[in-house]
Amino acid sequence: MADNLSEAALAYHRQPRAGKLEVTATKPLGNQRDLALAYSPGVAAACYAIVDDEAEASQVTTRGNLVGVVTNGTAVLGLGSIGPLAAKPVMEGKAVLFKKFAGIDVFDIEINERDPEKLIDIIASLEPTFGGINLEDIKAPECFIVEGALREKMDIPVFHDDQHGTAIIVNAAIYNGLRLIKKSVEDVKVVCSGAGAAALACLDLLVSQGVQRENIWVTDIAGVVYDGRMDEMDPWKEKYAQATDKRHLAEVIEGADIFLGLSVPDVLKPDMVKQMARDPMILALANPVPEIMPEDARAVRSDAIIATGRSDYPNQVNNVLCFPFIFRGALDVESTTINEEMKLACVRAIADLATIESSEVVTQAYGGQPTSFGRDYLIPRPFDPRLIIQVAPAVAKAAMDSGVAKRPIEDMAVYHQQLSEFVFRSGLVMKPVFERAAENPKRVFFAEGEAERVLRAAQVLVDERLARPVICGRPKVVEKRIRKLGLRIREGEDYDLINPLSDSRYSDYWRLYHSRMERKGISPDQARTIVRTDSTVIGALAVLRGDADTMVCGVEGQYKAHLKHVNDIIGKAPEVYDFSALSLLITQKGTFFVADTYVSDDPSAEEVVEMTAMSAEAVKRFGITPKIALISHSNFGSHEDASAQKMRRATQLLHEKYPELEVEGEMHADAALSEDIRERIFPNSRLKGAANLLIMPTIDAANISFNLLKVLGDALPVGPLLIGAANPVHIATPSITARGVVNISAVAVVDAQSREASAAPVEADRG
Repeated sequence: MADNLSEAALAYHRQPRAGKLEVTATKPLGNQRDLALAYSPGVAAACYAIVDDEAEASQVTTRGNLVGVVTNGTAVLGLGSIGPLAAKPVMEGKAVLFKKFAGIDVFDIEINERDPEKLIDIIASLEPTFGGINLEDIKAPECFIVEGALREKMDIPVFHDDQHGTAIIVNAAIYNGLRLIKKSVEDVKVVCSGAGAAALACLDLLVSQGVQRENIWVTDIAGVVYDGRMDEMDPWKEKYAQATDKRHLAEVIEGADIFLGLSVPDVLKPDMVKQMARDPMILALANPVPEIMPEDARAVRSDAIIATGRSDYPNQVNNVLCFPFIFRGALDVESTTINEEMKLACVRAIADLATIESSEVVTQAYGGQPTSFGRDYLIPRPFDPRLIIQVAPAVAKAAMDSGVAKRPIEDMAVYHQQLSEFVFRSGLVMKPVFERAAENPKRVFFAEGEAERVLRAAQVLVDERLARPVICGRPKVVEKRIRKLGLRIREGEDYDLINPLSDSRYSDYWRLYHSRMERKGISPDQARTIVRTDSTVIGALAVLRGDADTMVCGVEGQYKAHLKHVNDIIGKAPEVYDFSALSLLITQKGTFFVADTYVSDDPSAEEVVEMTAMSAEAVKRFGITPKIALISHSNFGSHEDASAQKMRRATQLLHEKYPELEVEGEMHADAALSEDIRERIFPNSRLKGAANLLIMPTIDAANISFNLLKVLGDALPVGPLLIGAANPVHIATPSITARGVVNISAVAVVDAQSREASAAPVEADRG
C-alpha cells in the first residue's frame, strides 16, 4: 500500500508537468498598449505611487495578498533534516493549500542556511516582497530564535506554522472537549509528552486560554521536566519545570484530564490511560503512528475523547484548518503581526464552527456521512468551506481590537460578503437577488422536501431570512433527516410541513386537481391517487390555492415530467406561447445566460423572440443589463438554410418589437463574445462588448453548449430558471447542490415578489 501511494504521489508531482505551482498573469497582455501599461513606460506611475505612499504597494502590486513560505529544511514533516532542496515539494504543497482554501498567493522560498542569525537577516531582507511570512519546518530551538527576531525586525506578520498552527487546532479541540464534558479550563491537569516547538506553543496557548501553569506537566526524551534538570533543557522548556521528584510519564499521568502527545509512537500505555481522570482527553499527535492507537485507548477507557494527526480517525488535528485563514484575516487588515489575541480568536472561531451542522461539501468529501458536534467531531474538517467565513473575520477583528491593524475594515458585513463570494462563486451574481429576497421573504414549496440537499438549503434560507420553506414530506422522515444532518430548523417555528399522506387540505387539493384534469382523462380515483403520491402536483396546487407563493421541484426525477405537471396545473402566463428554460453559468471570464436549455426542441422565430424577451427580463432581476446574441452556425447572413433564416428573422422581429434591447444576430458564438471579431465582419452591430445572454437555435445547441461550458470552463451553474409560467415556479435538475437549491429558491422568491407587485393573480392560459 505504501509503495502504491509513493508511486501515485510521484506521478502526481511529475505529470502533466513538473511541480504543483505556476505563475499566472492577472492582467491582459495582448497588444502594444497592454505592454506599455504593464511595463515601460506605464509601470512608472505605479512605482511613483509607492514612492509617495508606501501603503500604495498593496493597491498596485500583489504584495498585500502574497505570503512567503520559507524554510531551511531542518525539520521537514516527519522526514527530519533533509535540506532545503528536498523540502521544496512540501513548500509547494503549502502554497497550494494557501491558494485553494484562502485565495492567498505564495512564493515558496527554500534557503540553504542553518545559522540562525544569517537566516534571520536573509528573511528580514525579503520584507518588501511580502505581506506576510509563514516559517515552515525549521528545527527547534532555532525556530524560536528565528521567529522571535523576525517578529521584532519586520512590520508584517511572521508565523511559524509548526508551532502556532498546531497550537491553535489543539487548543480548539481542547476548548470544545472541555465544553462537551463540562470541565473548567482553570481546573484541568495537562500532561504533555514532547517538548519541541509545537508542544511548547500548544502549552503557551493553553495558558492564554486559562490553564494554570502549575497544572501542566511536561515530559520528553529525558523524562519529566523538573526544577534543576540540566539535561536536554532550554529557556523555552524551563518555564514548565515542576518542583517534583517524579521522573517518568507513568508517574505524572495519574488524574490527568488531558494528555497531549507530540512525541513518538507508543509512549502512552493502556495502564497509564486507566489512571487518567473521568472523560480523559487524549490528543495523540505523533504521525503516522500516535502515542497510543485510539482503539487501544478505548479498550481501557470507553469514556475517552481522542484526537490524532491521522485522517483515518475522527478529530484529525490538521494545520490547514488554521494557517490559510489566520493569514487571510491578517492580510486583509494589513496587520503588523499575528499576536496572542488573534490566535485565541482563531481558536474560538474554529471551535464554534464545529458546533454548527456540517456542510454538504464536507459531507461529500468524507464519504457522505454527516457529522454533528460530539466526541468524534470536536473540530471542523479541512474541506469545510465555511472556515474562511468564520475564522478570517474573527482574526481581522482581533487585530483591529488589539491595535495592530494598519488598514481596519470599515464594514464587517461587506467583508463577510466578499469572503462568501470567494467560497461560493455564485455569491457576487446572486447578491442583488438575495438582497431583494430578504426584503420580503416568500413561502417556497419544496416538492422533494425529504431530500437532504433541500433540507440543508432550507436551513440556509431560514438563517439568511430569504424564504419561509414549505416542506412536502412525511413528518417522521423529515424530522429524522434533520436530526441526522444536525440541522436546527423546527417545524412550525422555521418551516411549514405538508404531509402527502395526511393533510386536512387533501380533499380540496384532489378536487381542484380533478377540476383541472377531468377533460384530460383523469378520473376522481386517479386524482386522489396522484395528489397523494406526486409532490410536484401537490406543490403546483399549493401555489395555485395560495398555500405557497412559489415552488421549487426537480431535485429528483426528470425535468419533462415535472414540467408536464406545471403545465397541467399552473399553465402558461397570458399570451405566452411556451415555457423556456434559462440557465446561468458563472465562469472565470464572466457571467453568461443560455436559453433554452431544457424545454423547446426547435422553436420558431416567433418563439425565439418570446424566449429572448422573457429571458432579458429574468436577467435584469440579477441587476445585470442584458446584452443579447442570437447564436447560429451562420454569421450575419453567411448561410441560407432554415435554421439560419429563423435566427435572422427572430433578430429582425426583436429589433422591431423591442427596440430598447441590445440584441444582435445571427452570429457565431465567438463573435458574440468578442467585439473585435464582430467589428471585422459586421462593424454596424447593435451589440457592444461581449454578450451575456446567448439565445440558441435549438435545445440541442443550448444543452450541449451549456454542459460543455460548465465542464471545460470550470463554470458554476445556477438554475435552470423556468420562464413563462402563470405563477412563479422553478424546476431544478438532479445534479443541483444544496447551494444551488438556495440560489434557485432566492430567484423564486424574487419572482413571487415581482408577480405580487405587478398585478392581481393572473388566470392561467390553458391553451
